[in-house]
Amino acid sequence: MNILVTGSSGLIGSALVDALAAGGHTVVRLVRGGGRPAHSMVADVNWDPASGRLDFATLEAAGPYDGVVHLAGAGIGDRRWTPARRVELMESRTRSTSLLVKALVALDPRPPVLVSASAIGYYGDRGVEELSEHSEAGTGFLADICQAWEAAAAPAAEAGIRTVLLRTGIVLAASGGALGKQLPLFRLGLGGPIGSGLQYRSWITLGDEVRVILHCLTQPSLSGPVNATAPAPATDRALAKALGAALHRPAALAVPSLALKAVLGSDMATEMVLSSQRVLPEQLVASGFTFDHPTLDEAVVSVLASS
Repeated sequence: MNILVTGSSGLIGSALVDALAAGGHTVVRLVRGGGRPAHSMVADVNWDPASGRLDFATLEAAGPYDGVVHLAGAGIGDRRWTPARRVELMESRTRSTSLLVKALVALDPRPPVLVSASAIGYYGDRGVEELSEHSEAGTGFLADICQAWEAAAAPAAEAGIRTVLLRTGIVLAASGGALGKQLPLFRLGLGGPIGSGLQYRSWITLGDEVRVILHCLTQPSLSGPVNATAPAPATDRALAKALGAALHRPAALAVPSLALKAVLGSDMATEMVLSSQRVLPEQLVASGFTFDHPTLDEAVVSVLASS
């Protein structure tokens, strides 16, 4: 396959590019400048979503494409949500998606499938309610971002491109993401649940996330929202316990909600860390996808073994 990828420098994107290249597929990355690709199977095309620029001639020459994976967007948890940062987080997703979709529709032939990133933030804070792709959108800044992000991809579906809206949960990886930031504390025996610890975490290992993306590219029955989460969401307290057990360290030092809000800001702490989303991957399961790491304990052991 010849796959076009955006967001290739991120945690998921870099793992995806490595997996595609290792599988003998060619990859074309949309990048904002940068160095030489690490793989001989990878080529780069320049774009700048903030200014609306994309080298369409080079993009067209590097095709045709068997699929497109769109992962670009500023890091949600990288900095406090100041008013300016909120605008950046929203526009980095909507502008890049709109620019990409406009280019894809103009290609001849058009790629048959677009896997466009979204997130389980779409559902908002829902407590213990079990959520599927048929559940309604929630409220809050993250829910607003996800709805606008998905809406920006709609013209691709309208143009006949099979479009998957990949609502990804917490990606478990020792090399980055939320778990990567927590691991140093847990290794020192200073980890523990956050807030009440009763909030649900809907998670997926990085390896399974990459496999889900490949499955969505090749499974014609999948379109629209697809939850990229393992089938066994767990509470934050259970996640802390699993990490402590795998590392043979205590994991009982809870992080108070007030302290977290003081560090991150109230809205960011509430929506990113203290909210609860119990999300089930109904569409993936129905399409025949099987997880390498379906349960939390084995997922944590596997992730730590690779670190």
